[in-house]
Amino acid sequence: MNQATGNDDYAVMAIFYDHLAPYRDRRDVAFFVEIAQHTPGPVLELGCGTGRVLIPTARAGKEIVGLDASEAMLAVCREKLSSEPDDVQVRVHLVSGDMRRFEVGRAFGLATIPFRPFQHVMTVDDQLSCLASIHRHLIDGGRLVFDVYNPYLSRLIDDRYLVESDDIPEFTMPDGRRVTRRHRTVSRDLFNQVNEEELIYYVTHPDGREERFAYRFQMRYLFRFELEHLLVRSGFQVEAIYADYDKSPYGSKYPGELICVARKG
Repeated sequence: MNQATGNDDYAVMAIFYDHLAPYRDRRDVAFFVEIAQHTPGPVLELGCGTGRVLIPTARAGKEIVGLDASEAMLAVCREKLSSEPDDVQVRVHLVSGDMRRFEVGRAFGLATIPFRPFQHVMTVDDQLSCLASIHRHLIDGGRLVFDVYNPYLSRLIDDRYLVESDDIPEFTMPDGRRVTRRHRTVSRDLFNQVNEEELIYYVTHPDGREERFAYRFQMRYLFRFELEHLLVRSGFQVEAIYADYDKSPYGSKYPGELICVARKG
């Protein structure tokens, strides 16, 4: 069995990403597409990955620029786009870049960060740099919409999550490989609000050969008022905080999500 660790494992993540039911069936796609349809101008999506949200947004008629730091993820996105009609393809422009500091040379009516990429920005300086880059790329009155997970206090200190456990049901790839994914929290830094997480993929090939791939990454969790302060410091006005993609108000569900809508002041 092989084990791969480190940032290069985005190649493995990219291969399996669109086959994971929790990602494939997430209800956030309709939420982000609807907001894009009701916001004038092109869309900038940070952390666009394999195009899970980006491609449906383009299908809905919106011009969209997708930025991601992973070439492997962008390669999958390009491959998926090649199967789309020409009128969808021409609406999409993909950029390789770091969301903490970027320049794409145009302005947008809407910037989105779907499914928590902002939590991979570890320091306050980098968070402010990211938000400043977004602010600079928005037209006056343009909006920023993104989600992070709402910190679940009991889970943050529960040692059960330090042990490898089932994450999602086994699934089968188009080429016949059977994949089981498991998850564990490797370490917790409660003072800096950073968890180190590990996703483990157990792959069984049709010929019986087995492989193991492990991907470790850090996630910085943020609390509601901390997030609002970051946005205000960066020149945004907070318009709404939601607990779910049905636009339930924050606090109506626990732990729920932490979904923020802010406008460039």
